[in-house]
Amino acid sequence: MNLDRYLDRIGFVARPSAEPDVIAALQSAHRLAIGFENLDVMLGRPIRIDASSVFDKIVVNGRGGYCFEQNRLFGDVLAAIGVANRPLLARVRLGLAQDVIPPRTHVCLLATIAGGKWLVDAGFGGSDLAPLPLEDGAEAQTADGARHRLRRTGERGSLEGEWLLERAGPVSATDGRAAAHGDWQAQYTFDLAQVVPGDLEQANHWTSTRPDTRFTSLHVASIPLVGGFASMVDRDLTVYGANGTERRVIADAADYARTLREVFRIAMTEQEAARLPLLR
Repeated sequence: MNLDRYLDRIGFVARPSAEPDVIAALQSAHRLAIGFENLDVMLGRPIRIDASSVFDKIVVNGRGGYCFEQNRLFGDVLAAIGVANRPLLARVRLGLAQDVIPPRTHVCLLATIAGGKWLVDAGFGGSDLAPLPLEDGAEAQTADGARHRLRRTGERGSLEGEWLLERAGPVSATDGRAAAHGDWQAQYTFDLAQVVPGDLEQANHWTSTRPDTRFTSLHVASIPLVGGFASMVDRDLTVYGANGTERRVIADAADYARTLREVFRIAMTEQEAARLPLLR
């Protein structure tokens, strides 16, 4: 972990410490600087989640990544500044009926901050949500106008998970998976079971290779904005902000690469973009 180079990548000028407000600011800077994306999957490249591969991809090469990459990087950063943390596996509930139990395809972090346990997540394709204390009923509001709530919902190790993260807010400030909702909608469930590297490798492999899933059939990019959210699914770009929602269709490889750079802060050349199945 080259902490200075990482801080450069996210534009964080202060020296980070283990205080809750500093960790929140650090995570927010990460979220606003590093886009969420699955484009290596669509290019037929393996998703490697060891520390050096993730650092090279996101920090050195200016790319984004999905949760297994983003939270690996952020977990390494937290460890480098003295914040103990470990990964948790979660079931993404967005857009699913209540009786559907999806596989564990999301990774988040459990961190010890100021002597307490906190849910930390730099890699969910949604709002710029600050770390939440692991307490039943903990709430936070994000700059896109959404509210978020953490609830304890089940017994340890149960299929429904021990905790539920919910969101209530404008559907335009999401990546398109959320149904229209003004009240609470499930985001993901998780428990506190120990997760070992092999669990992460297995879940990452399933997520990046299973046919006909979101990450193997769609080109996805998203990023929180200051007071808004941007999402691009295949050629459809949606940008939500204070002035409303703007939508347009991406024209070609040059437009796609430019939009990745300018909106999602993801470095990709026009030549690479032209190799995406979407643009062949």
